[in-house]
Amino acid sequence: MSDLAPVIVVTGTGTEIGKTVATAALAVSLQHQGLRVTVVKATQTGLQPGEPGDVDEVRRLAGDVATVELVRLPDPLAPDAAARVAGVTLPTVAEHADRVMALAAGGDADVVLLEGAGGLLVRMDGAGATIADLGLALAARGGRVGFVVVAAAGLGTLNHSALTAEALRHRGLHCLGFVVGAWPQDPDLAMRCNLEDLPSVTGAELLGRVPAGAGSWDPQRFRAEAPTWLTVG
Repeated sequence: MSDLAPVIVVTGTGTEIGKTVATAALAVSLQHQGLRVTVVKATQTGLQPGEPGDVDEVRRLAGDVATVELVRLPDPLAPDAAARVAGVTLPTVAEHADRVMALAAGGDADVVLLEGAGGLLVRMDGAGATIADLGLALAARGGRVGFVVVAAAGLGTLNHSALTAEALRHRGLHCLGFVVGAWPQDPDLAMRCNLEDLPSVTGAELLGRVPAGAGSWDPQRFRAEAPTWLTVG
């Protein structure tokens, strides 16, 4: 059995879909199983140095979890565009993969959660490589890689989710399942139907749903309730 910690890549069907809060919930759920978790943000855009980012939010909600931010860019754009505007050269996806594999091999984590930027095919470097390519690069280095896809609850999500699942299958990447990133207290008919249809449309398991607004909860409440939202491991 490999000594490498498995890597779970958290991607989404789009931006502002709830990936960060879902990542925090996954971290809490894994910790609840007694696992040590390291959370990695591949590229943080839209923030200046010193401003709290996604890993800070994960740490606030999840508590005792190690976090690493690989790249930060100031403009709220896709990573390759943000780097171009800032006049900087992004690390290649291969370089990202090497850093993540070092964390997986370091012995400090039982699971590495890697949060992407935007959706699966958002460009992560100047050569046009994507989060999907990062998954392939990790697998090529011997990593045990699975993807969790965060999806919206409402109309349109079945199409976006099916496209993402198909893109993963086409590349031979393992989809662990889907998470609804913000489930309202009073879901409408479309949302209720989507919840039922997501597994058949995507061919992947529905891992659970995160309550809408959970990211604004008191961290103690978040940590107490998050293990009940998702089925992981």
